Amino acid sequence: MERLWSKSFILMTAGTLFLFIGFYMLYPTLPMFIKQLGGSEAQVGLAMGAFMLTAVIFRPIVGGLLDRFGRRPFIVWGLILFALVMYGYDWIGGILVLMGLRILHGMSWAVSTTAILTAITDMIPSARRGEGLGWFGTAMTLAMAIGPMLGIWIIQDLSYHALFLIVAILAAAALLLTLGASMPFRPQPSARRIELFEKSVLPVTASVFFLFIAYGGITTFVPLLAESIKVNSGAFFLAYAATLVLVRPVSGKLSDRYGEMVVIVPALVITILALIALSFSSGLFGVLVSAVLYGIGFGSAQPALQAITIRLARPDRIGAANASFSTATDLGIGLGAILLGWVSQYMSYQALFTVSAVSVAFSLLLFAFFVKRLLKADASPTEPFLREARK
Repeated sequence: MERLWSKSFILMTAGTLFLFIGFYMLYPTLPMFIKQLGGSEAQVGLAMGAFMLTAVIFRPIVGGLLDRFGRRPFIVWGLILFALVMYGYDWIGGILVLMGLRILHGMSWAVSTTAILTAITDMIPSARRGEGLGWFGTAMTLAMAIGPMLGIWIIQDLSYHALFLIVAILAAAALLLTLGASMPFRPQPSARRIELFEKSVLPVTASVFFLFIAYGGITTFVPLLAESIKVNSGAFFLAYAATLVLVRPVSGKLSDRYGEMVVIVPALVITILALIALSFSSGLFGVLVSAVLYGIGFGSAQPALQAITIRLARPDRIGAANASFSTATDLGIGLGAILLGWVSQYMSYQALFTVSAVSVAFSLLLFAFFVKRLLKADASPTEPFLREARK
């Protein structure tokens, strides 16, 4: 069996852990910081959404450039910009300035994470892709367990100044770790046109988009829901992340052995049940049950969908395919945060998470009717001819 745990894979995964710890430290704290600045719930959603929508604009550009110029320059400059922007949060005095900084922050996030994901994809043996992406995703899972609780502790016992400084330091640590990784890359001919989007994975990215609309609601509004029912939001993220740590390596191996369809369909159904449970939660027990269900469902579906994206793309278009996948996630999170912010302001948190469940139901329908056909075609004897046609 091909080797998965190389030095470069370990360094990149560790660097991702540090970066995402800092990223998730902001999720339960930034909405409260915005409210402290005098922002409304709609402005909370807009600020969180502006970050992701900026990433949507830049990811396709970065993805095409990655296939031309390699991964390392974008990782380095993306992480440097991320650290500088984090320090800039300490100087914010109003909502307008915050929005501008969120745009810069989204740009840095698009550049760094698209490059890191593509570099990791290069390192994982194709026969162990589901497992490798599962373990890589576990780094983000641990970050989700540590980050929110650490961020809440820092603002409660220290200050927002300390929060922003620590996140900047974590980004610098991620940069140092990734610098030690070897990144195999064969540049495309300079005359080749830079591809901004991988059309062959469009049905997959459509399904991913609707899945991540609900994720935008989870990450932005669970802290506010928890505060309204007198529950520590860190409990949700800790239970969710602990479940992911257990589920992702197992679901990754299952998708490698039996195919992604076996994993994704039940995972999306469980995700819908988790969101319905959350919409009716009025205390700690309901929050924890929904967190565990969401960890099983979303934690199994996301890496399997990513593995499908890579499998359907041409080898020389992996950067564009990863950018397309990440663009769908960012667009879903960004629009989800904004649209669901309006739902919560004019209706209720119950309505918000019910709408999120409907969005995942759309994701399931798109997968069942369109993505499964692509997978069957990919596995058919005529697939070499289909790949030639996609060229």
